[in-house]
Amino acid sequence: MTEKPSVLFVCVHNAGRSQMAAAWLTHLAGDRVEVRSAGSAPADQVNPAAVEAMREVGVDMSAEVPKVLTVDAVRASDVVITMGCGDTCPVFPGKRYLDWKLDDPAGQGVDAVRPIRDEIRTRIEGLIAEIAPEPAV
Repeated sequence: MTEKPSVLFVCVHNAGRSQMAAAWLTHLAGDRVEVRSAGSAPADQVNPAAVEAMREVGVDMSAEVPKVLTVDAVRASDVVITMGCGDTCPVFPGKRYLDWKLDDPAGQGVDAVRPIRDEIRTRIEGLIAEIAPEPAV
């Protein structure tokens, strides 16, 4: 990995799980990690229930927009994480690929999105501990 690890979250529409994961990683790791998210068929907007669920925990992702997955985004990332959505990414040697099986928040209300949000946070905390732990004091 490079000095500052980079992570790409991928889901088909880049509107819910991948956006929440990117927002959590940015929020919890700060500038210790470079964060990207994208999808193979991006939606028109980020899922409003996901935006609201994240707002409830103090993470603002209201300005985010779904982005298209590019080969360059995969090539520039150290870790590529798909969100259990069946999306596939180009595979390059030396990259780490993970698939997190997560429920899809599409079409769900905030009540259904909260447990997905919380599971993503738990996984993000484990990822940070592994790739970008807090520097020793």
